[in-house]
Amino acid sequence: MGSDMHWTARSARAGLRSLTNFVWPHRSIITGRRHGGDGPLAAEDMAELTFLNGTGCRTCAVPLDIDLGEDSQCGACAAKAPKWDQARAALAYDQVSRQAILELKHAGRRDGLNAMCNWMALAGRDILPETDWLVPVPLHYQRLASRGFNQAAWLTQGVARQTGTLALVDALSRKRHTPSQGGLTGRQRQRNVAGAFEVRKTRQSRIKGSTVTLVDDVLTTGSTLAACTKALKRAGAARVNVLVLARVVREADLTI
Repeated sequence: MGSDMHWTARSARAGLRSLTNFVWPHRSIITGRRHGGDGPLAAEDMAELTFLNGTGCRTCAVPLDIDLGEDSQCGACAAKAPKWDQARAALAYDQVSRQAILELKHAGRRDGLNAMCNWMALAGRDILPETDWLVPVPLHYQRLASRGFNQAAWLTQGVARQTGTLALVDALSRKRHTPSQGGLTGRQRQRNVAGAFEVRKTRQSRIKGSTVTLVDDVLTTGSTLAACTKALKRAGAARVNVLVLARVVREADLTI
């Protein structure tokens, strides 16, 4: 009797979900078009995304023609390594992924968040087991108040839930308001965020001696992540890795 009732309830929920999808079809986070599937991604969306899955240069996550595994490193990082230790990215930031990321970042659309965090967990599968703390790139309080959310904190919490890794979402603070990085050159971005971040005094004891994985939505030139890394290592972090949803791979895509 109990199993029959359970099956009936489950069938009713499935039927209601199908009816809801028919009346109010989901809108794809990739194309913006309505579709009849169950969720924020249409069946054809996945084929349009360029998944990096943590391959490529182990230091900056840029894709490489030949993946050499743990020893993979691009020429730029071999010549001058960034301030962080390793980086992993789930997607290439391009015209396809851009729509989904902007929906998250500026519109606060969260229905694709679970999938995004799953992609990030897969990309970071080799660095997350050694991570003591997941730490998001913070927003200045003025921007947080106007936007109402920090998408990097959402991604951090989602990856933490999916992997069991501990999150410290308030470890870093942005001590001065900076103009948007969008449209700036690499050098301008560096100057814009220089000295903008610090580890909160109440979190310094947890950061000291730990391995931190910094989380953000997009790695562009790396200026923001480098400034955050500098603050974390100044507070005593033993290692700082980077995990992002997407990585810019072409200069033409430096628009976010």
